[in-house]
Amino acid sequence: MFSKACEYGIRAVIYIWSKSADGVKLGVKDICKEIDTPEFFTAKILQSLAKQNLISSTKGPNGGFYISKEQENMKLLAVVEAIDGDKLFRGCGLGLKHCNENHPCPIHDDYKIIRENLVKLLSEKTIRELAKEVNEGKATLTTIGV
Repeated sequence: MFSKACEYGIRAVIYIWSKSADGVKLGVKDICKEIDTPEFFTAKILQSLAKQNLISSTKGPNGGFYISKEQENMKLLAVVEAIDGDKLFRGCGLGLKHCNENHPCPIHDDYKIIRENLVKLLSEKTIRELAKEVNEGKATLTTIGV
C-alpha cells in the first residue's frame, strides 16, 4: 500500500520518537540497524523529512536525528503525505486515470471506503502513540527474528 520509502520513513520516525524522549540524537547507522533498513536509502528519506520539519537533525560528532517539542504530536498522516503525497487517498484502486463516481472501476465503491478508513486511521494516530507501543513491547519495527 505504501511505497518502500514511506514504510522505511514511518519505521524510522517511530524509532526516533521512541528514543527522543530520553533526549537522544540518533545517527543513521544506528537507526537502520535497529529497524532493518538500507542505510543510504533511509538517510535520503530522513534528510527529506528533516527539510520538511517533520523531524529535527543536527550535524557534528554529537549530532543526529531527533524529535523536537514542536514535532511531538505529529500525526502519522503527515509522514505518509510528506513521502508518498496524497495519491493513495485520491487514486483509483486499480490505477485507472479516469475513475470517479460517474465512471467507476469495478472496485470503486469498496476502495473508497478503504481510503476513507485509512485517512481516518492516519489522521488519528500520532507517532507518539506508536512509539509508546514499541517501547512497551506491544509492537515491533523489524522483521528480524520473526
